[in-house]
Amino acid sequence: MPAEERYATEKPREVGRLERAVEEPIRAGSLLWVFTDPHRGHELAYNRWYERDHYYGGCMIGAYHFAGSRWVATASHKAARPELGADMGFGRTDGSYACVYYYLDGHHDEILDWSTPQVHALYAEDRGFAPRTHYNTGTFRHRWRAYRDPQPVPVELALDHRYGGLVALFIDPTDDDTDRVDAFFESFLPGWLSGSPVASVSTWDTIPLLDTKPDFVPGSPSNARQLQLHFVEGDPLDSWDRELALIDALQESGAGTVAFAAPFIPTDVGTDRYVDDLWLDDGAQD
Repeated sequence: MPAEERYATEKPREVGRLERAVEEPIRAGSLLWVFTDPHRGHELAYNRWYERDHYYGGCMIGAYHFAGSRWVATASHKAARPELGADMGFGRTDGSYACVYYYLDGHHDEILDWSTPQVHALYAEDRGFAPRTHYNTGTFRHRWRAYRDPQPVPVELALDHRYGGLVALFIDPTDDDTDRVDAFFESFLPGWLSGSPVASVSTWDTIPLLDTKPDFVPGSPSNARQLQLHFVEGDPLDSWDRELALIDALQESGAGTVAFAAPFIPTDVGTDRYVDDLWLDDGAQD
């Protein structure tokens, strides 16, 4: 279909309907999720290094990376996280920065063939940053998305849309039955999304990392674990009760367990904003 016809009209979306197929030339087939902390005392240097060098040199200059974004969990956002529902390999309040990068559909393997040697090369050139901890880093394949609005911001544009908030849920399907989790959300999302500040929900399946990954990057404890992203209009803390209600409903259904739930706001790119607001007042991580 010619572009002048493809984009002149668009079929309205049904609220909360799970969409698995994306009929667009540019579509997110998979994503990279990076979840880290700078070591204490290195917050400012880490923030500058990541956005001025590594964000681009380690990811965005690679072929088929077509969008990226950085998100921060301040002390208040960390404090709001519920207790861990399963083993994540880190504590409930660990992790200050999350990054999401979209990979063009059909090119995942090519990207990994580039990215793993690229990271090793950067470290060999002294362009790494040792005083940081990778808590949770992985690649995930698009499973489905659902929208609140009849004419939504597509998931592919969500990172550039600069939403006011992001919520990340790590879901462990009961008995690895991902279809049962899908069935829950197919029933639950229409009512939950309607009238909410959440513009879209997308679910992504774990793709195991290559054995050649850097040693500081942890592997996933479960290949059945899913990452779910909620793009929110505003600070997620303003509607956090709604997110907690979703978590409770999923777990009460028996379809799955939410291993980790975290609200984020976008970093203020080009500034050092939030670097002095990462840790809880008592300095403890639990």
